[in-house]
Amino acid sequence: MDLDVLFVGTAGSAPTARRGLPATLVRRGGDQLLFDCGEGTQRQLVGSVGLIELEDVFFTHYHADHFLGLPGMLKTFSLRGRETPLTVHGPPGLKKLFGALAPVVGRTSFELTLNELEPKQELRRDGYVIAPFPVSHTVTAYGYAIVEDDRPGRFDERRAKELGVADGPDFGRLQRGEAVPGPDGEVTPAQVLGEPRRGRKLVLTGDTAPCELAQVVAHGADLLVHEATFTHEDEARATETKHSTARQAAAVAAAAEVQLLALTHVSPRYSGRDLRDEARAVFERTVVPRDLDSVLIPFPERGEPALVRAEKRDR
Repeated sequence: MDLDVLFVGTAGSAPTARRGLPATLVRRGGDQLLFDCGEGTQRQLVGSVGLIELEDVFFTHYHADHFLGLPGMLKTFSLRGRETPLTVHGPPGLKKLFGALAPVVGRTSFELTLNELEPKQELRRDGYVIAPFPVSHTVTAYGYAIVEDDRPGRFDERRAKELGVADGPDFGRLQRGEAVPGPDGEVTPAQVLGEPRRGRKLVLTGDTAPCELAQVVAHGADLLVHEATFTHEDEARATETKHSTARQAAAVAAAAEVQLLALTHVSPRYSGRDLRDEARAVFERTVVPRDLDSVLIPFPERGEPALVRAEKRDR
């Protein structure tokens, strides 16, 4: 099951020539989840993976740089005659926001559902959960954790044959957790499967000051996507606006013992290198994605998460 994160827009509150406003696409198998939808998001998608038939959009909060791209995207979906339902999720205030946007959005050709999430309310999907958690910003704001279920342990084919199980459908049943008949009685999964293997975990903070809950939720994550709006020299400004510095984000990553830290919400006052170098002094496994870069997250036994630059992926 493939899992990756496409950084659709990585800028802070204002776009630059090279960075669009916040939007992050998480892709797991056939599921595609968009987190935030800044102005210009649909154009970024059209120019890369295409304007996909998203079924879920998640907002971290309702500052304009995080949602203004959605009304235009909804209009485009309707112009194309979309029929697939779409659910928009977010903190309390989502319905009030869409009440204000109603004259702009108008009628849609598809069912549009608004889901105001409670803190720590888990959304169950096939094989994983999406869990919002409150972060520390100037308005009500959520981060999101995507956590896969544990997987069955490795199947010991030789042991299964020793127990009299024939190679075929019963092998599959055992791997799915079902007992099967053997010549000397029932053969159970516990007899032929190793210890359960953990699923993958990624955490997106959205806009936030350094936050203890984010550190707790991110513990052991394969990937932490954390904002870094400022460098250490502007820490007072970060505190005032409830954003984070690159050094602070790195400290969260180090304390949470994550595999990889990706810094986003890049202000035009800094280069990606500025933020990367500051963070790496605290947490070496730090990257600063550019727009349309991605991070691939393999299963733990197959390697570590890795940044893939857009130009290399497209070759």
